[in-house]
Amino acid sequence: MPPFDSNRTSGTLPNRMNGSGAVPRNEEIYVQLVDILEELFEVDPAKVSIDSQLYDDLDIDSIDAVDMMVRLKEITGKRLDPENFKDVRTVGDCVDAISELYASIA
Repeated sequence: MPPFDSNRTSGTLPNRMNGSGAVPRNEEIYVQLVDILEELFEVDPAKVSIDSQLYDDLDIDSIDAVDMMVRLKEITGKRLDPENFKDVRTVGDCVDAISELYASIA
């Protein structure tokens, strides 16, 4: 996965189920994910990197992960299969899983 620019700008992912945009790039997914982490869990965006461990580095536990999946469902318009997220450990893993979700609805 390519490195991401730390000078990110806030963005919103398209809702593919409503046909309101193209499949987002991983960089766009990353930006939105950082925004979600800040919004839901008050994670300092400066502490988030693509390699950040959700549990160890960002204190995201299993209950928080469920909240994040609910928020991602609101954004994508598609229910996320928990099976696809069971091996997610890092922000990068999460970006990849979301990217696969978008690819499945394209």
